[in-house]
Amino acid sequence: METTSRPGTPLRHRMLDDMRMRKFAEHTQEGYVRAVRKLAMFLGRSPDTATTEDLRRFQLHLVDSGTGPVTINATITGLKFFFDVTLGRPEVMAKMQHVHVPRKLPVILSPEEVGRLIAAAPNLKHQAAMSVAYGAGLRVSEVVALKVSDIDGQRMTLRVEQGKGRKDRYAMLSPVLLERLRAWWRLGHAQGKILPGGWLSPGMDPTDHVTARQLNRAVHLASATAGLDKRVTPHVLRHSFATHLLEQKVDIRVIQVLLGHKRLETTSLYAAVATDLLRSVISPLDQTSDKPQPE
Repeated sequence: METTSRPGTPLRHRMLDDMRMRKFAEHTQEGYVRAVRKLAMFLGRSPDTATTEDLRRFQLHLVDSGTGPVTINATITGLKFFFDVTLGRPEVMAKMQHVHVPRKLPVILSPEEVGRLIAAAPNLKHQAAMSVAYGAGLRVSEVVALKVSDIDGQRMTLRVEQGKGRKDRYAMLSPVLLERLRAWWRLGHAQGKILPGGWLSPGMDPTDHVTARQLNRAVHLASATAGLDKRVTPHVLRHSFATHLLEQKVDIRVIQVLLGHKRLETTSLYAAVATDLLRSVISPLDQTSDKPQPE
């Protein structure tokens, strides 16, 4: 996002510079700019002319138009940066409030469904990427950003560089996953798609990796081919990874580290969907001596 070739107004350039100074990720910059653009379209004029009342009306507009709470909060965060940092007018945001996001249980696939999904992948590249998402529990942004040099077959680890929160970490690399990655590397390298030390999931141009959106489409296609009746995304594979480990009695603190979660509270959500754990619990009703009376 260099200033020399980007289109837009001086105000937009200044906001982009403010974000680049803080080394914001590109997708974060795009989201913040999108939030300001939404406000400008609502106002019908330059966003820097907005008043506190304008922003209050804008949030009501978002709510009334059916915008989801996650999108509303993301929009508010982007606008807060724009008014607080770029314009130096934090008081304008006084009447905009983040909204509560209902916590929903994630969709979980069974091991058999995961196997069918990966087997139905459009090609070997996507099969390898989906295997990484499930076999190592990586986020989709982390899967597409993996390089060949991130695979350590000796230590059986995957190096995740600058994951969520801009932190490096190591993820697990199982023997099955390693073999699948090697199979894809042999084919991709022979076809000139994987460059030496290049992306593990290259795009049409091997100097770039596939996007999260492209991998998401591949997962949707595989889900339809496999005949799954659940709403499947790459993140569902990460959810399934964590849930299946918990059902295997892996310590939840180990799972927290593998997922790269900052708080144990985030990881504990999977206890609510680990059905094998629920089935292993004996109800106190079953401990009573009373038996059902015959009719």
